[in-house]
Amino acid sequence: MLEVVDVDSSEAVCSYRDVLNYLNLSKGNELFSLTRPVRDFTKPTKVDLEVLLYAILDVREIDQTFVPYVWILMKWQNDYISWDPRNFCGIESVTVPTDILWKPDLTIEEMTEKDKAPPSPYLTIRSNGRVQIQNDQVMVSTCMMQVYKFPFDVQSCNLSIKSVVHSVKEIKLLHSYNSSVATDWSRQLMRTQYEWLFINMTVTNETVTPFGYEQDTVIYTISMKRRSILYIVNFLLPLLFFLCLDLFSFLISDRGGEKLSFKVTVLLAVTVMQLILNDILPSSSDKIPLIAVYCIGIFALMFLSLLETILMMYLMEIDAESQDNQMDRGHHLGEDCVDNRGRDTNYQSCEEEEKKWIRCPCTCGVSADQMQPESEQGRRSRLTGELQESEKLSDELKDLRRMLSLLVNNIREERKPGFWSRKIKVINKTYFILYVIASSLFLSFMFSTWTAADE
Repeated sequence: MLEVVDVDSSEAVCSYRDVLNYLNLSKGNELFSLTRPVRDFTKPTKVDLEVLLYAILDVREIDQTFVPYVWILMKWQNDYISWDPRNFCGIESVTVPTDILWKPDLTIEEMTEKDKAPPSPYLTIRSNGRVQIQNDQVMVSTCMMQVYKFPFDVQSCNLSIKSVVHSVKEIKLLHSYNSSVATDWSRQLMRTQYEWLFINMTVTNETVTPFGYEQDTVIYTISMKRRSILYIVNFLLPLLFFLCLDLFSFLISDRGGEKLSFKVTVLLAVTVMQLILNDILPSSSDKIPLIAVYCIGIFALMFLSLLETILMMYLMEIDAESQDNQMDRGHHLGEDCVDNRGRDTNYQSCEEEEKKWIRCPCTCGVSADQMQPESEQGRRSRLTGELQESEKLSDELKDLRRMLSLLVNNIREERKPGFWSRKIKVINKTYFILYVIASSLFLSFMFSTWTAADE
């Protein structure tokens, strides 16, 4: 036992042991620790409570647990302990081990895991019989999380303190500080708040009947607001940027697969963000959180945009197939014209050869005077042949011009947009306008609901 000597005067010397001997307090005297310290059993023991919040260590939404660091101070009256300080050199208080005296069997209903650190081993006794004990405790308690407005939510967690076995007729709980004083003290003593901002602490008294008899309960409600800046920067803004990228993807051409692959990539990025959100929010929430509605809404808008892109590519494919069929018919027609012209040319060549053989006279045994008229006739035949050849060349040039004209028309048909290509431009413009309007209305609704005062 710690001995401290108080010198009241030059002659009197007192110690704490003198007080303990006077009170007959020792570990062997179990009467002080067995029963409530009252002389009249009908008189309840009034226990004054003080709970101060020192730190908010953790709030786990997925487990719905609250981890605070609190100081708990209890005071009660012991009718069997008192002394006159004047008889003991002015000693007004003595500190003794906690197992010597009776203590209220108080517990916290929401606590699921006790502090691993040992409680304070001492309590203080005052000369008027008041006993005081204080403990600092890191507790893990349950807390029903309301994550509807996550990450702009305000959480309220209760610490309900009551006796384990004593009824309200035996132990009556009182709170020393009111709500405003407890809030001010907690703000001054606050060491850390994790990602939360402490708002206030309210204190209320209730009488409950959990086991068929009434028990007094003191409820400390700790209200705190989440610091949402990190969630805005790391979650809400990236989703908004993905939506803007999807809007600007309408500037990409529908031809090729670049636009489709871009939209699929952005949609997969939103899916990854949803998986991250699933690890944060509890699955037992009463309402669908607004942030989940925000993710689903953006995902739905981008999914509809992806379907629109797939439909436009399908229509362009139909248009391209129709143009290819027209081109094939034009090529077949040109080839048929060339084949027919070639057959006509061969036929005319054979006919000319035959005429030459028919016009060829026999010159054997004929004199020069007789051959002169025949030469003039030959010249006329050659002139006629040359005229026919020039007409044939003119016909070939006409056919060539006709083929070139057909080719030019085919090229123009290729460059000219088809029916669905013209419709795609109208559909894209209309859908883009509707997309912008729907996105604006959705985002306005979400942010107005988030910032509303009441749910």
